[in-house]
Amino acid sequence: MAIFTHVVLGTNDLDRSKKFYNAALGALGLKPIGPLGANGFMWGDKGPEFIITKPANGLPSTYANGGTLGFAAPNRKAVHAFHEAGLANGGTCEGKPGPRSFTPTAYASYLRDPDGNKICTYCFAAE
Repeated sequence: MAIFTHVVLGTNDLDRSKKFYNAALGALGLKPIGPLGANGFMWGDKGPEFIITKPANGLPSTYANGGTLGFAAPNRKAVHAFHEAGLANGGTCEGKPGPRSFTPTAYASYLRDPDGNKICTYCFAAE
């Protein structure tokens, strides 16, 4: 059983974020599942697992300092595709694709989305 029902990140520009996440998550084989009312959008397999939304309280979205959201990559090629797609769609680099030293097979890349949220993708398969 998964430990999360879903994850939500805030955005100040829903259309810009949809473009970014459709590209970056699409590189991992993840598909959009549609809008969440007028101010949000969802991705997932069996329901809404990842959501971007404008904050319900009407205040600007801000990102967490030290917070990172990690997405699973099926292989190392997808790690590169995620990074390239994110950069091409308004993201900024926070760590180029490559091995990570904390486990022998860790392979990852890090981005900031257009709102400054830090995200990454990891593959732990030996390749």
